[in-house]
Amino acid sequence: MPKDYEELIRVIHERYEDMNRSYQRIALYLTQNPNDVAVKSMNAIAETCGLHASSFVRFAQMLGYGGFKELQAVFQKRLSTAAPGFEARIKALETELSDRGNAGGGAFLHELVLRDIASLQELLSNIPAKTIDKAIRRLEAADTIYLLGQLRSAPVVDLLRYILTMLGKRVVLLDAGGGLATHMARAIRRSDLLFAVSFRFYATEVVNIVEQAASRGVPIIAITDSTLSPLAKNATVLFAVPEHQYTFSRSLAAPMCLAQALTVGLAAKLQKAERPRIPVVTEP
Repeated sequence: MPKDYEELIRVIHERYEDMNRSYQRIALYLTQNPNDVAVKSMNAIAETCGLHASSFVRFAQMLGYGGFKELQAVFQKRLSTAAPGFEARIKALETELSDRGNAGGGAFLHELVLRDIASLQELLSNIPAKTIDKAIRRLEAADTIYLLGQLRSAPVVDLLRYILTMLGKRVVLLDAGGGLATHMARAIRRSDLLFAVSFRFYATEVVNIVEQAASRGVPIIAITDSTLSPLAKNATVLFAVPEHQYTFSRSLAAPMCLAQALTVGLAAKLQKAERPRIPVVTEP
């Protein structure tokens, strides 16, 4: 039975491939929403996942716990030792979300902004500075940076293409148009870098290209939603940015902010400046 959060997550990763589909859904939720697991009831979590509460009991027992309460205690201990004030901020945001006052367009804007604030605060707490530094070094060293992102991940790689190009890096966007992305990816060399972005539900072509590139020893930076994502196992540098449930859409605030942080950090190294300037396109 795992004694702490780090050991629990390690065990979940080790057993994930052998889990049935229901257990994999539970594992994804636990790894993506550790704060919610700590404070919500088992029935509420089960309803969110679309599963029966008994599945969570059996999942906990499969890991060696007597029941879900014992497993939940591991998440509660993690939350109690989190950064000071973080739990209070999250609770304050949840209180505001539960009291929108009206159902008009302004209320939807209010809710989305508050959720984005929460996701950005979580990003700040969960992404280690050393991981950002490692990614920046990879970006600086790469001969050519290949960018890969489809569906709702596409805006993130479009932003990366713009800024990296303006910084003078050689950049290739693996565009899905024309069905050539997979063929273009075969030109990636070990001296290059593949920067892939994908969230659930993962674009099949993106997953396949990442796997093929990894098999050839190509370094990969990945932004995805979970350490259990199909991109995670092949990533040289992994940024897991958990997504929380939205009633209609998923926000790109956190991955966009992360992409900007990486490019600003790269600009600082290239320009040897604490406050780098990113060139912009101007009219001739």
